[in-house]
Amino acid sequence: MSNPEQHAPTQENLDKIKGLIHGIQMAMLTTQSEDGKDLHSRPMYTQSVEFDGKELWFFTRESSTKVHEIQTEKHVNVAYSDGSHNTFVSVSGRATLVKDQKKNEELWNPLLKAWFPKGVEDPELSLIKVAVDGVEYWDQPNSKMVQLYSYVKAKVTGETYQPTEDQNKKVDVSGKQ
Repeated sequence: MSNPEQHAPTQENLDKIKGLIHGIQMAMLTTQSEDGKDLHSRPMYTQSVEFDGKELWFFTRESSTKVHEIQTEKHVNVAYSDGSHNTFVSVSGRATLVKDQKKNEELWNPLLKAWFPKGVEDPELSLIKVAVDGVEYWDQPNSKMVQLYSYVKAKVTGETYQPTEDQNKKVDVSGKQ
């Protein structure tokens, strides 16, 4: 499979990414172990803030392993997957721990009480902010029959199945183009 071309963060690209991750509540956050030898992924609940192309927010415990890993290595990956719609989004960025009572209150969801019984006043309650550098997505908007036809056609002809540019795209949102 060929590498997708890198695209600038146009409003159209940002709207597409926002639309793809909208409604996918669980993401996998990947950090690097403190010794740099391992990658650790864990499910995280994305806070329901409209994605602006710049940052993602997650609640966490200040004393968690992921926080210690982020303090050693800030580069992280956040992966979203919606198999029912054939949508996959990989976000790379830099994570920081945020202790901000006002932001906690702004993003708080009562469902989080299962993890933070003291609610928004929990002294361990912290936020991870991921400053987004780049996004790569795979979006298969065609029906399963169209995908199956393309797969079978590639298999019969001996050609490699290639998604179209609209189905796999990289977007650099860091401004470093």
